[in-house]
Amino acid sequence: MILPIVAYGHPVLRQVAQDIDPAAYPDLDKLIADMWETMYASNGVGLAAPQINRGIRLFVVDSEQIFANKDDDDEDYPDAPGYKGVFLNAHIVEELGDDWAYNEGCLSIPRIREDIYRAEEVTVRYLDENLQPQERTFNGVTGRIILHEYDHIDGKLFIDHLSPLKRKLLKRKLDDISRGAIRTDYRMLFPKK
Repeated sequence: MILPIVAYGHPVLRQVAQDIDPAAYPDLDKLIADMWETMYASNGVGLAAPQINRGIRLFVVDSEQIFANKDDDDEDYPDAPGYKGVFLNAHIVEELGDDWAYNEGCLSIPRIREDIYRAEEVTVRYLDENLQPQERTFNGVTGRIILHEYDHIDGKLFIDHLSPLKRKLLKRKLDDISRGAIRTDYRMLFPKK
């Protein structure tokens, strides 16, 4: 089932999500399947549970599609051919390397894209889709997407990485999103006033 994407301004996007006991969450498989379906229907490469109004530490990532749709003249990334996976109860172990810029967007903040600086490499401890514990290191565009989605489960948004001046310049557009004065190709859930 395709779920609505929570829009900027909704309080769930600013809450730190909670770890969950998968055994106490009987519909977890269905929720994960719905997240994949919602992400693909929205043309996303990642989706975090807070973006579908769930305050839990869960996100899905598919950077494989970036590499599958890459042109020959596009920049090369060290993580080809990408990664597709589920991250449950994720926690960052460490971030390494120099920060590098990448033009990011967000399904919860449609029509706004900005260059965001993030670490080259991230090591994450999490449960995978089979509820098996993992600790893996990611880099390139995959690491970038993981850091972006991880921000969501920590109550942060990519615009928080911008300078105060840049955020001020975006205020009107962000207010429009909060009010629902925006058109997207996917359903959205706007904050109640």
